[in-house]
Amino acid sequence: QVLDFGWPDLHTPALEKICSICKAMDTWLNAVPHNVVVLHNKGNRGRLGVVVAAYMHYSNISASASQALDRFAMKRFYEDKVVPVGQPSQRRYIHYFSGLLSGSIKMNNKPLFLHHVIMHGIPNFESKGGCRPFLKIYQAMQPVYTSGI
Repeated sequence: QVLDFGWPDLHTPALEKICSICKAMDTWLNAVPHNVVVLHNKGNRGRLGVVVAAYMHYSNISASASQALDRFAMKRFYEDKVVPVGQPSQRRYIHYFSGLLSGSIKMNNKPLFLHHVIMHGIPNFESKGGCRPFLKIYQAMQPVYTSGI
């Protein structure tokens, strides 16, 4: 059985996608004792780290005695072989997911509206001083708006 949960490189998956991945992994592993999960990733191993770290949180909630041993083996593999989750957004989403599992964070199904963006101070990115910022807004990993410079 092959499932593709891919998302664009350098992006963190939506919490719903992390939940789907963890649920699919857990369902598969609990279906038959000999089942294993193989994770494949093209490019940035940080994305793989997000999935492994999220599942480690998830399996801690739903762990049986045998799963606790598997979790320990997965943690050792994660620490030795997988690049640590390095991007701030990836680390943040692991914390969001952990909060979601513990109940300290609730998902909001209501739409959010961006009314304005305020920049305090002008960054000095150009040789003459200042910068020319632009805004790109994504919805469900698809760009829906790009401002002019």
